[in-house]
Amino acid sequence: MDRESELKDFSENELDAIGNDPELLGDFVVEAREHLSNIEMRLLSLDQEPGNADALNAIFRGFHTIKGLAGFLNLSAVAEVAHEIETLLDLARTGGLTICSEQIDVILAGSDYLARRVDELNTFLRTGQKPGASPGHEQLLKVIRTVSDPGRVSPVNHVRRGDPIPGQLSALGAAQEPEPAEGGAAQSIKVDTGKLDQLVDLVGELVIAESLVRHDPAMAREGQSRLAHKLAQLGRITNDVQRTAMSMRMVPIGQLFRKMNRLVRDLARQTGKQVELETSGEETELDRNIVENLSDALMHMVRNSVDHGIEPPAERQLAGKPLEGRVVLKASHQAGHIAIAIADDGKGLDREAILNQARERGLLTENAEPSDSQLFSFIFHAGFSTAQQVTAVSGRGVGMDVVRRQVEKMRGKIEIRSTPGVGTTFDIKLPLTMAIIDGLVTGVGVERYVVPVFAVRELVRPTEAMLSTVHERDEMALIRGSLLPVVRLGRRFGIQPKAEDLCDGVLIVLESRGRYFCLAVDELIGKQEVVIKSLGETLQGIRGVTGGAILGDGRVGLILDAETLFEEAV
Repeated sequence: MDRESELKDFSENELDAIGNDPELLGDFVVEAREHLSNIEMRLLSLDQEPGNADALNAIFRGFHTIKGLAGFLNLSAVAEVAHEIETLLDLARTGGLTICSEQIDVILAGSDYLARRVDELNTFLRTGQKPGASPGHEQLLKVIRTVSDPGRVSPVNHVRRGDPIPGQLSALGAAQEPEPAEGGAAQSIKVDTGKLDQLVDLVGELVIAESLVRHDPAMAREGQSRLAHKLAQLGRITNDVQRTAMSMRMVPIGQLFRKMNRLVRDLARQTGKQVELETSGEETELDRNIVENLSDALMHMVRNSVDHGIEPPAERQLAGKPLEGRVVLKASHQAGHIAIAIADDGKGLDREAILNQARERGLLTENAEPSDSQLFSFIFHAGFSTAQQVTAVSGRGVGMDVVRRQVEKMRGKIEIRSTPGVGTTFDIKLPLTMAIIDGLVTGVGVERYVVPVFAVRELVRPTEAMLSTVHERDEMALIRGSLLPVVRLGRRFGIQPKAEDLCDGVLIVLESRGRYFCLAVDELIGKQEVVIKSLGETLQGIRGVTGGAILGDGRVGLILDAETLFEEAV
């Protein structure tokens, strides 16, 4: 078969049709992505239960709908692949074929192909860039036909614009007629995410404006009690509006967990292991921006759990374990944060191997005996790996450093628990949203700084006995038996403090990457929930600062970055 026949490009006629009706194609992209996501979830369920008729029928309906929609829009390449898979599934539904892992692999390959084509169409809509040729189109069709009954395959019946599509109420409806909404039943509409982001920004401005009015000096004058009462009512309404606006950006984490099902299945087959993925807390909601940013980090950790954690079946048998390993994803709400755990019942982290690697790389001295928590944190260093050999899955020491950077970028933290022979658990703690932060408002001279609460471990009023100087330069504070470096925030940013004596101020003990240091400020003004504001291009890249906020008195406070401040302390 020549190169040209192996490629399937969107024809000029197809692209012309798309350009003439971009709104319809945009709806198709949304619908197709939803169907393909559901198809993958159902396929993984069918792989575990080959006799699951409900899953088989749902998969069939998904491909049938995609074929109909693609035919209506003259997307022949998409319709052709969807039709061939639909034919295979119909054989299984009517008893002419028994679904096994071979067919599941082929259907997943077809689903991946359709997902790529849909992404290309979406790119064309956004940028006008013509999609390139897609390799392997004819080869994919050949494989699909091979695993089905060739005698039952018939040409695709293309649907022309204007023709009715069976099983649909409209050209872009669902495969089944929707159930009539009952009284009180939840209903939804699709809203552009950009509009939601704009709404959240505007509500943030409203909260700031309300706070400025409430803290205006004129409000402290006598005879303003009636106005103060009305402002209190406005404040309650504003808070309710803010919570509602934030909740509109919340999505269940289950959609991210479902993507991991496919990853675990593919990795298990690739490594020759038997692995089951268990999930809980799929209904737990968090900001969609966090879900998007968490995807890569979660993928790396699940990959490591399967490749490094779970042992091969023979090794598990010798250890008296079930042949099938287990990876668990769990999400829950904890004290205003989202807690996510990625656990496996594998061999656990090799403490001795990590210790040796850390010493070889100069991360530890020969005599150092770190705690488990400190030692395990070294696996997040770039290039750190204890793998005996490099595989197609992992072993080059990349991935886990990406995980830490992504989690910290989202103002979260990650910790590791591991027991030899029992397994390893990664605990991630994330804020509910990236738009608002709980902070301690501190003062240095006449300036205000916001310290994120999640990084704060303790507040200390120092005494002379707690303070010392190393090499007549580096200041240290003895906190609960540990000597911690001190960063004077005033000196860090060139601000004249109210007093040079540390005993006249406050030490804030901060944590960064499992290590601690003290931040010296003049005073602690209070705790406040602030809306994070970007500093703009001019002020981007300032070390020690991650954003800004308008405080209740109208002043601007800089939001501090514990990680880069810590680098100044060591």
